[in-house]
Amino acid sequence: MSTTQTRTEQAVVGRRVEFAFYSNLHGDAKTVWHPGTITATEPGLACIRLDGERRSGLHTPLDYEGLRYLDQVVAVPELPMGRFQPGTEHPGMHFVYGGVLVVEFDDGDLAAITDDRDKAEVAVAAYLREQAGLEAERAIGVELAALKPQWAVFEWQPEDAEYDWCWESAEEGDDQAVRIHYLPA
Repeated sequence: MSTTQTRTEQAVVGRRVEFAFYSNLHGDAKTVWHPGTITATEPGLACIRLDGERRSGLHTPLDYEGLRYLDQVVAVPELPMGRFQPGTEHPGMHFVYGGVLVVEFDDGDLAAITDDRDKAEVAVAAYLREQAGLEAERAIGVELAALKPQWAVFEWQPEDAEYDWCWESAEEGDDQAVRIHYLPA
């Protein structure tokens, strides 16, 4: 039986795999392997979702040298859908200062997730200094003056969407609504 035929037989939905990015293939113990699951197959390709990721963004040839097939075949975990409470465990939400999560959106807008304006200002100012490289206190003050308090909801998007999640303005009392201080770019 050929290696290609064997790999085709192994490439089934739910197969646990280890994946190494091409730039990281060293052919030795230094190679970094990422665990994941095959979520779909196409002729000659496996769609892989790495553990901790939301998307099956890796469309990999079945015989790619950076793909190891493991023995386990499991049910492909369902992705969470619907509204959620944002936290640092979610993609794109990693900056916390003084207990306040600050999120930067692709268009450069920011949101500090808190109902306390003073805490929002401190966290956004820290973000602007540490992440955006803004050093002039006057410029930071101008930005902070533009913070707008509002209610928002965060919602998971389908796996094939452009973004993992989105946010929308909401009303107080909406299911899963959180208070944010929003800073448009």
